[in-house]
Amino acid sequence: MMKEALLVIDVQNEYFSGNLPITYPKTSLISILQAMDAACAAEIPVVVIRHTSTAPDALSFRFGTPAWELHPEVKKRPYDLLIEKALPGSFTDTDLDAWLRDQSVNSVTISGYMTQMCCDSTARQAFHNGYGVKFLSDATGTLSVTNRAGTISDTDLHRAVLVTQQMRFSQVMTTAEWIRSLELAYG
Repeated sequence: MMKEALLVIDVQNEYFSGNLPITYPKTSLISILQAMDAACAAEIPVVVIRHTSTAPDALSFRFGTPAWELHPEVKKRPYDLLIEKALPGSFTDTDLDAWLRDQSVNSVTISGYMTQMCCDSTARQAFHNGYGVKFLSDATGTLSVTNRAGTISDTDLHRAVLVTQQMRFSQVMTTAEWIRSLELAYG
């Protein structure tokens, strides 16, 4: 029997009013909140994860700044655990794995930001640790990226990660599909 938990990764003000505004998909926050509400209604554990940059001169995710704070809509919803992390993978140097195992969770659902960074890293870690993984296509999000390696649009970056996740690591689904699966499994 699958017992799942919803992971809400890095839904912090940095992605709304800070240096890294999420641009795709436009309704990702609405989908994240719908997933949180559905998990709560189905009595599925919700784990909120918050990123903190450990660099003293960090431009983003600096501890204690308004941009570092959880988004107010996430903050006001019930959750079972708050995990603090300093690296992209939510399992690295945290108590996430131990807590999930203590709760007999064997499947995690990925939501949050950014699709290609912390969501992708956490999904791969979960898969490597033996968890079933669901990846919510419309409750994860990203932005366009330009760096020394090139440029990629938000849409193409998001789609590339979803296609890669579905190849091996996760079952990619919409929030509505996930909510229907909860209704079937947990009635």
